[in-house]
Amino acid sequence: MTVIGADAVERAARDGRPLRVDPADLLTPLARERARDLKVEIVTDTGGSGPTPAPTRWAGQAAGRPAPSPAVKPALVPARAAPRATVIGSDPLRLPAPDPGPGRALLPVLGPLLGPVAPFVGPPSGALYRRGAPVTGPREPTGRTGRVVVIGAGHVGMITALRLADADLFTELVLVDVDEGRAAGVALDLTHTAALSGFATRIRGVGSVEAAGPADYVVITAGRARQPGMNRADLISTNAAIVGELSRRVAATSPHAVLLVVTNPLDEMTQHAWATSGFPARRVIGMAGVLDTARFQALAAPTVSATARPDRVSAWALGSHGEEMVVPLSQASLDGRPLAGPEIDAVVTRTRGSGAEVVGLLRTGSAFLAPGTSAARMVLAMARDTGEVMPAAVLADGSYGIRDVYVGLPARLGRDGVAGIVELPLPPAELTALRRAAERIRERLAGLPTLLGTGSIGTAS
Repeated sequence: MTVIGADAVERAARDGRPLRVDPADLLTPLARERARDLKVEIVTDTGGSGPTPAPTRWAGQAAGRPAPSPAVKPALVPARAAPRATVIGSDPLRLPAPDPGPGRALLPVLGPLLGPVAPFVGPPSGALYRRGAPVTGPREPTGRTGRVVVIGAGHVGMITALRLADADLFTELVLVDVDEGRAAGVALDLTHTAALSGFATRIRGVGSVEAAGPADYVVITAGRARQPGMNRADLISTNAAIVGELSRRVAATSPHAVLLVVTNPLDEMTQHAWATSGFPARRVIGMAGVLDTARFQALAAPTVSATARPDRVSAWALGSHGEEMVVPLSQASLDGRPLAGPEIDAVVTRTRGSGAEVVGLLRTGSAFLAPGTSAARMVLAMARDTGEVMPAAVLADGSYGIRDVYVGLPARLGRDGVAGIVELPLPPAELTALRRAAERIRERLAGLPTLLGTGSIGTAS
């Protein structure tokens, strides 16, 4: 006796043949439903006397349970009411999902059918599907976009890697850290979540950029983190030496990669990475605006209403990732309603100091959940080639009256980095604030060669 599931029906459909079953076999309701969907004929093999109608026994009869009532027959389930599936043993037993809407019937609970089930063998059945979506079998590494490297296995790098792995988009993800054991340990720990999160991305941890191998995207999170009482500029000389060395090694190992910089002070480190890597400006981007915008959204929503959702706030955080941050309220709204007033001005001020606020609360270390998620969000937008417009630190091209300095602007992201800068219709006061932020970044950059004992970093080599 065999329990015939929907995967057997799908195999018959692919082979263009009827599904032949033994009279003693148990046919699950979902298998019958898939047979109707795929127009697969089910016939009983009678040993030469010709096909007979398919068996009418319900699978639950073997467990001594009554057949489902007509009110919940699979044939009566509306087109979008198919349940999620849980795989136990080598054949799927299907448990209904919560009711997807009023008046929609659910498939009956089959429960354990035949007593103890066999241990899991092989990949999930191809019958794991939701009506209206493609039928899928085990995940295959098709459509993946190669390798992504995250340099720095600290908290920010770890969260970045977690989000990228969960997306199940890359063939391989490599964590790099001078502490190779930490990189390997985080990589192994993250690998252990693959079945839980449902991804097939391979993950490694290594001690050098060279050991990671060529990559499509490289995220630099390495560097010293802020401590209480420090501002981002206090890190400039220490982290510039780290970012400069890493950028040169990335350029040698992955000459066609897109480089995303997360290390603070963000704007200055991004321009430094561009100069030392020699990459075209479109392939060197700084992560700051996505993070700062998310912080503003998270703070503004409850200020307006206790029930407002942050993801319904539309806003931009531009300029510097610091005191010269510009949140143009002319572009800010919640569900289409403009955001303005003293309470929103206070939100802008708090957004500028949110990083320091987190540092002060943690006492050791700095923010990592939102920064890591923001970095991954940008990489995924590029890898998927969505053409999304995001606030990012990019080399100004004359837009907004700013040129030849990395500053936070709305940028359209594509597979190869920055596809273009988008100009928002800013009023004069906001435009002036944005230009002032760019000039302050330029002034700080002017002092960087002296701190490093090197020549100009204003242009790429």
